[in-house]
Amino acid sequence: MSQAETEDGFGGPRDRLTPVLRPVRAGNGFEEALEQILQVVRLGLVPGGERLPAERELADRLGISRVTLREVLKVLQDQGLVESRRGRYGGTFVRPRIDVGGEDELRRRIEKVDIEDVLRFREVLEVGAAGLCAAHGLTAEQAERLREALARTQDAPLAEYRRLDTLLHLTLAELCGSPSLTGQYAAVRATVNDLLDCIPLLVRNLEHSQRQHEALVEAVLDGDADGAREMMREHCAGTAALLRGFLA
Repeated sequence: MSQAETEDGFGGPRDRLTPVLRPVRAGNGFEEALEQILQVVRLGLVPGGERLPAERELADRLGISRVTLREVLKVLQDQGLVESRRGRYGGTFVRPRIDVGGEDELRRRIEKVDIEDVLRFREVLEVGAAGLCAAHGLTAEQAERLREALARTQDAPLAEYRRLDTLLHLTLAELCGSPSLTGQYAAVRATVNDLLDCIPLLVRNLEHSQRQHEALVEAVLDGDADGAREMMREHCAGTAALLRGFLA
């Protein structure tokens, strides 16, 4: 792996794309690869302006040919989600998100979403993941990963908060030890983020969420499965209340 790729943070044990990228199933390689890379972009795992992993690495991790991968990247480029740059420091870069349609466009994107179904499924997955992490315990390295993810949300500028909040929740889902749960959570979280994009960032709510994050992480690290599940359930309920209030 090149130095540039290493500096991007891909491929190592703390690779932020691990919860989403996995080998696709035979028969739907193009479609499933497109779905996964779309999740990477929608979840902000590679922020606007940053580079995706090199084609060779992406193709290997998805279990597809580089020809198929290039077809996927072409679709994303046509949709204005990524751009290709040439040269020594070139590659495929995620384009910064631009609100081109305002509130009407955001609401169009989620008009067919069953909000209640999304919120309930999210709660089941998150409460389950929190309980599993606490019940099974974390290694020292895993506990440090969770603490670091929490610390990043504490220092986050307002514009970066939702992306780093997503990374914290994805880290918890990944650490529960169930790749199936992690994959399902990544998918539902992308939809939750679309819903969150339709409502304002409220500083008081974010402060409250941070206190819940801290209590949740403490419960997980203490091995308090009941406390972790209850705090996550409360946290999900707060987000659900805001979404219902603004979007119902």
